[in-house]
Amino acid sequence: MSVAIKVENLSKTYRLGQIGKASLQEEIASTWAKIRGKPDPTLPVNQEKSWREGNLIHALQDINFEVQQGEVLGIIGKNGAGKSTLLKILSKVTSPSSGQIKIRGRIASLLEVGTGMHPELTGRENIFLNGAILGMHKAEIKRQLDAIIDFAGVSDYIDTPIKRYSSGMRVRLGFAVAAFLEPEILIVDEVLAVGDAEFQKKAIGKIQDVSKGQGRTVLFVSHNTTLIKAICNRVILILKGKIQLNDLPDYVISQYLGGELLSSNFIQMDNEWDLDYFKLISIGVKNIRKSLHEPITRDNDIELIIQYNYPYCSTTDTLDLTLHFKTESGMVIFVTSTIFSKTFLKALPQGGNLLKMYIPSRYLNEGTFSIDLYLVLNRRKSIKSEKDILSFIVITEKKKLGSYLSKEFGFIQPTFDWHIEKIND
Repeated sequence: MSVAIKVENLSKTYRLGQIGKASLQEEIASTWAKIRGKPDPTLPVNQEKSWREGNLIHALQDINFEVQQGEVLGIIGKNGAGKSTLLKILSKVTSPSSGQIKIRGRIASLLEVGTGMHPELTGRENIFLNGAILGMHKAEIKRQLDAIIDFAGVSDYIDTPIKRYSSGMRVRLGFAVAAFLEPEILIVDEVLAVGDAEFQKKAIGKIQDVSKGQGRTVLFVSHNTTLIKAICNRVILILKGKIQLNDLPDYVISQYLGGELLSSNFIQMDNEWDLDYFKLISIGVKNIRKSLHEPITRDNDIELIIQYNYPYCSTTDTLDLTLHFKTESGMVIFVTSTIFSKTFLKALPQGGNLLKMYIPSRYLNEGTFSIDLYLVLNRRKSIKSEKDILSFIVITEKKKLGSYLSKEFGFIQPTFDWHIEKIND
């Protein structure tokens, strides 16, 4: 099997606060100085010092890997890790700062919704435009035209300008164009999540057909680890611009979920919560009967654990804890409190205690959540609070290939009882 992509010592560096030079002459002078290893003559002395000492951001650092022909390579990592930068370099959207890339074959990229589509042109015209960019002859594009339109499901709108398409329609057409115009290498960056269940199933089948049936190479970036496991032969984990792991999907994903993403599941509090009358010691979230070092899964009961010390005193004042559970965007999805609890009729017990609150399985949907914490006096007044005191991620452990592999709609997914009553016809 031949090598389709070979990346050697690849790095990409951006200079913060600088877009470009004021003129072509300054750009040439700056580039020539850089080649000779001399100071940039276009910058003031203080800016040159700042630039050289740390006014840089290293999006990618010394990246090395190979992709075999016919392989489906998954790329995962947190937001800002460098995944999209890598794909843009491979797609020749931007150039690397150093290193080299050897690519064998034509590349078709779908990096974001609407990539490569001209909004004023119709869907049909955009198909021919993208085919021409890929170096295909008009006859080759015509041969695949009906298959592209049928796969994208936009036959009724194919002669309508792209600017009037929904985001889902643009993704479907963009994916169909990239997959059917027969590039040797297909690059897809986190766009299938926009599609519905039917299209996603078709897209997964097409990716598998492209790689296994036609021997073409696929690079696939997604935060959906279930989807990565289902279609990828190998996975690369990128963190802070560097490749941390390059191995089989199950191993890389388990290391990723068990390490980097769990760093915020448990917080040991500092002196900020060491009050005269109340001390918050720690707060954490985990699956029941699991450790803090395991991923939080949707299909298991979840427990919130708060350790505190409430010194014994004779005052008649009472203290309670109220928690706001929020989505990643900051929207509060529900509020819970010891005030509402059936257990604490007279607020928090005094002394050193471990407070636990349980969330039933399949109540929280997969996603990222955060918690705001409030200390409430006499069940009326908040006297101490902290926004985003804790964040955690809920994942779905296993899904069958062929089912809907993206996140279901909604932030909570409670399981309700359904009953059927027989009635006479």
